[in-house]
Amino acid sequence: MGEGVDPTQMCQTLVHKVAQSKQLMAVTDPDVLGLFESWLDELEEEVVAHLRRHPDGDPVIISTALGLSQRGAAFLVAKLRREKKI
Repeated sequence: MGEGVDPTQMCQTLVHKVAQSKQLMAVTDPDVLGLFESWLDELEEEVVAHLRRHPDGDPVIISTALGLSQRGAAFLVAKLRREKKI
């Protein structure tokens, strides 16, 4: 409770629902997906900016500073490292 936003879970839920239902795919508004992608991009930018100021990369500190869950912060740090953005 009160752990913050978990983008990992949100992304997994979205992907699962789209993959499981052709009907959902038919009625999914592309604007909603675009908004989700924009939101995720903004979170990534916030993590990158935070890491420039605090290069230790500790997901616990990032989660507290940005209002994310620890799991979500760890996911974003790992994703950004994989993509060589940090």
